[in-house]
Amino acid sequence: MFRCAFAVAAPIAVVLFCGAAQAQDLEALKVDTRKNALPVLPKVVGMMQETVAAKGPIEAIPVCKEKAPQLLKEQSAKTGWDMRRVSLRTRNPDRGTPDVWEARQLADFNIRAAAGEKVETLETGEVVTENGKQVYRYIRAIPVGDVCLACHGQVGSISDSLKNQLAQSYPHDRAFGYEKGQIRGALTVKRPL
Repeated sequence: MFRCAFAVAAPIAVVLFCGAAQAQDLEALKVDTRKNALPVLPKVVGMMQETVAAKGPIEAIPVCKEKAPQLLKEQSAKTGWDMRRVSLRTRNPDRGTPDVWEARQLADFNIRAAAGEKVETLETGEVVTENGKQVYRYIRAIPVGDVCLACHGQVGSISDSLKNQLAQSYPHDRAFGYEKGQIRGALTVKRPL
């Protein structure tokens, strides 16, 4: 995908052209990945909002634990890409622990957010080589919204019954203490090239 022919007569011009072509290809990959991956997030938020409003936060736990991963799995099947949610403070370490690349991007997102960038716009993508094959990696920050605070907010603001249910559902939970607008985690995509 990112091949360039190098001419002997004008190597600098060719390198500049190849660099611009690669940047254009990367931007096209980012736009296409965003278009096909991000629609899952508003669906998850919508399901959470409906469930919390109708039944309360305890009944919303299965939405986040089971239905959100199912939506990602369905979208993965449609696209052929590996998609998941990750966080530096995981609720479910089996599913949400970031790999080294994801952890580095999440740390960078935290720095960028502290410098004033809007969390809902934080994203990046790059081509990496994994097991001898090129893969496009994409990651997009997930901000803490109002609906998230019921289960992910300050420990003192979470009811005892909800804490007990979270402890049963997530015995290794570290996903407390967030405030609205912070980075809760990210949607991450591995796209074979």
